Amino acid sequence: MHVFRIIIKNGLRHWLRTLLTITGIMIAVMAFGFMRTVVTAWNAGVSASAANRMISHHSVSIIFTLPISYREQILRVPGVSAISYGNWFGGAYKDPNDFANFFPRIAVDPETFFDLYPEFELTKEERDVFIKERNSCIVGAKIAREHGFKVGDIITVEGDIYPGTWDFVVRGIYKGRDKTVDETQMLFQWKYLNERMTQVQPGRQGQVGWYVLSVNDPKDLASVSRAVDDMYVNSRASTKTETEREWQQSFVSMSSAIITSITVVSYVIIGIILLILSNTIIMATRERIREYAVLKTLGFSAGHIIGLIAGESLLISILGGVCGLALTFPVVGLFAAAFPTWFPIVVVEPLTIGMAFASAIVAGVVAALFPTLKIVRMPIVEGLRTIG
Repeated sequence: MHVFRIIIKNGLRHWLRTLLTITGIMIAVMAFGFMRTVVTAWNAGVSASAANRMISHHSVSIIFTLPISYREQILRVPGVSAISYGNWFGGAYKDPNDFANFFPRIAVDPETFFDLYPEFELTKEERDVFIKERNSCIVGAKIAREHGFKVGDIITVEGDIYPGTWDFVVRGIYKGRDKTVDETQMLFQWKYLNERMTQVQPGRQGQVGWYVLSVNDPKDLASVSRAVDDMYVNSRASTKTETEREWQQSFVSMSSAIITSITVVSYVIIGIILLILSNTIIMATRERIREYAVLKTLGFSAGHIIGLIAGESLLISILGGVCGLALTFPVVGLFAAAFPTWFPIVVVEPLTIGMAFASAIVAGVVAALFPTLKIVRMPIVEGLRTIG
């Protein structure tokens, strides 16, 4: 108990230096936690992928479509238990230059989509109305809160990929089964899109962007992929069938350089924490060399000296780490609010918290290591001669 009091008093001798060190560690820990959270948010879709779902899309690029006739053929492939489909719509809602107005707008099959995505929770009444009304749509709870959408509202979208003015009536608001589910999408009937294309651009009707397959046994994923792709290997619209995880990973890999850079910088921050704390502890130890020599003369053991130096280092690092973690949550919250649809799932994971706090602890131990060794090994006479 007395040693702990001495540690606190030592830290308060130069309270401004100690405060600045704690502040530096706090900012560094916050930056580390924030960057790690951005990386995990970027990979959220990969982590949330279902083990038994597959995506079949055009082998050349996602921008090319597949015939709707593939649906029944793929459903007959051994191992496929259910199938649905989707089509990216795009379009502009209100001001297209405002990030807040961007959210995924996807044409889906209302009768099968929610069977393959049970994590999208919707009431039976909402689903029934969605199936019946051609121009109805379902929006995620997050964008409903963001834009104030309510059941019965009309969402007007100016088409780009599919030209024209499109009016959608909100008939339901889906919620995620847990925090890993994306609640930023707008889903509407593919048949509504197809009927309009039949009227204005007849050559574009009967096309979907991708198929979603549900496989009975995850062990059959490879065989199902081969079977589907082999059917269309010589067709005008060949397919590439992959797991949902691989599908999501392909989008993440497009920005792999950015992710790698953020990851590297996050680890560099650990080194910054170490340098900040090491500088403070080395300065404090150098100023107290004669005091430690006196303590050794009075019979204090090496363990006591180590406890004083390491204790002060750990106290500063722990305070900085705790404050940094406390600051991480509001900063991440502001980030999530600023980019609600670009990063639909932003959660400070327990692993990130553990890594951030552990980095502060490790920095505290390492920063105290060399000053401690120097003091313990230094002869008492040499210590008494030293002028701090």
